[in-house]
Amino acid sequence: MKVIVVGATGTIGKAIVKAIGDRHEVVPVSFSKSAIKVDIADKASIKKMFESVGRADALISAAGLAKFGPMTTLTDSDFALGLNNKLMGQVNLVRVGLDHINDKGSFTLTSGILSRKPMKGSAAISPVNAALEGFGRAAALEMPRGIRINVVSPNWVIDTLKAFNMDPSIGTPVEVVARAYVKALEGSMNGEVIDAIK
Repeated sequence: MKVIVVGATGTIGKAIVKAIGDRHEVVPVSFSKSAIKVDIADKASIKKMFESVGRADALISAAGLAKFGPMTTLTDSDFALGLNNKLMGQVNLVRVGLDHINDKGSFTLTSGILSRKPMKGSAAISPVNAALEGFGRAAALEMPRGIRINVVSPNWVIDTLKAFNMDPSIGTPVEVVARAYVKALEGSMNGEVIDAIK
């Protein structure tokens, strides 16, 4: 299969590319560090990316920005960042991508554990993650040509927790998280939210 991995240079994206290995042809895409670039908050950029890549069998998105911070200090623009980038960016990868993904192909998007286990500081992220999961379940009912869509909900990744000076013991190794994406890619599930916890 020819698989587009959006966010391929990030912590989870790199692990996904490694987990796929040489079983499939991977087309790595990122905001700035790959030959083919995309700004998922810009629909025109998404269209350009698909035109550059050509037809593909699957797209995995491990991309999306959202603001973490105390609810009382979050601004409208902080909320808009997650809505325009992580939510609509991934929704538009699917909407635009339907014309470029082959029959019986698949989309795999990324939400996150904060949809189900919010914490202080996640008021702008939790609703975005929950919305992505709702989109995946609903879109699965309307996907054409046998195309599947699933959403991976990663736990905190140990590397990320360390970067934020948080307790790494609550996290999951990135290699374990990456396996959930490969399961969505190579499996037959559709409309599922896959918890990448253990």
